[in-house]
Amino acid sequence: MKTSGTYTIAVAGLGRRIATVIRNLHAAAPNIRIVAYADPAPTGLSALSKRGIDAGAAYGDVATMLRETSPDLLMVGSPNHLHLEHIKAGLEAGIRVFTEKPVVRTEEETWELARLLHTHGQNAVLVGLVLRSAPLVAAVTRMLREKLGPLISFEGNEHLHPEHGAFLMRDWRRHEKHGGSFLLDKCCHDFDLYRLFAGALPARVVSFGGRSIFTPKNEALAGRKHGDGTPAYTLWRAGWNAGESVFRSDADVADNQVTLIEYENGVRLAFHANSHAGILQRRWYFAGLNGALEADLVTNRLTFRDAMGAEEPEIEEFPASVEGHYGSDEQMSRDLAAHLLDGAPFPVRVHDAMVAGLTIMAVDRAMREGTIIDCRPLWERLEMEMRGG
Repeated sequence: MKTSGTYTIAVAGLGRRIATVIRNLHAAAPNIRIVAYADPAPTGLSALSKRGIDAGAAYGDVATMLRETSPDLLMVGSPNHLHLEHIKAGLEAGIRVFTEKPVVRTEEETWELARLLHTHGQNAVLVGLVLRSAPLVAAVTRMLREKLGPLISFEGNEHLHPEHGAFLMRDWRRHEKHGGSFLLDKCCHDFDLYRLFAGALPARVVSFGGRSIFTPKNEALAGRKHGDGTPAYTLWRAGWNAGESVFRSDADVADNQVTLIEYENGVRLAFHANSHAGILQRRWYFAGLNGALEADLVTNRLTFRDAMGAEEPEIEEFPASVEGHYGSDEQMSRDLAAHLLDGAPFPVRVHDAMVAGLTIMAVDRAMREGTIIDCRPLWERLEMEMRGG
């Protein structure tokens, strides 16, 4: 905690996403200053320069940067396969770390991170599970507590625009070795919230999915154009290690997936993700004994109705858009600034991010193996590793 003066940050991997976090953090707390970055191809640098935000000195490697600048915080915005390496560098240099989601990419990386946290403490790592800061999420948790009664089952989805799906097929995220799975990179903060909403750890999972959209047999779709004549599937610019092809991509991640989860308290979830959707949705529907609740992040609308339908639906709307993660980008940066400068609680613990990641790793294993996965061994192993084995 630093309550006065300048708070300094160094950045490992200055990509576009971490640049967005920095931009919002700078707006929330101008006395937070970037002193250095290490990235051979800093795609987020121009976004900061356009807004007059100095990114500090460029370094060739993270260790040298940390040694020479001694920042208060290391922000990790590198591709997912480098997260653990960069988190470890920060912790071993005695520096707190904020990392973008997903915190790590595999089970083995999770166990190694758990061992690091046993040594350095859980408070040493913060994770940008940005939806925890969404205004709609705060309203949902309140309604679940005050209105719905015992939660029985719920459903969630994320349906992406085809341009977003095409971006995933060209960006570095198309390879599991760099990004982890489709669900891990894209939906880990959704699965973090699902555990929060359910109020228990996942007990068992099953999943089906694959790549059924962006394949050579559908290549004729590439001839489509937008209303202004712009070729379809080209609008989103890919970043580091970009590929050119969309329908003949060398991707090894799924482009659609469905999942069922039963939580330890008996609550059940159905989840559906698709990366080529004409109607964009990130929507949750909760069925409780006292009523039903629908939350749509795209429209930022919350609807509750009592179970018997005796009353008119209660509707709340929030003034935020899809850009900026439905208002949560700005709020997360305010939360982060308050935590770093004033010691206020941050909405996410690193343990939350690790549980969300392990949940999706179990889901993906169920998809690959065609089996139901018992999650209990994962939670037992995680607790053992965090206790020091």
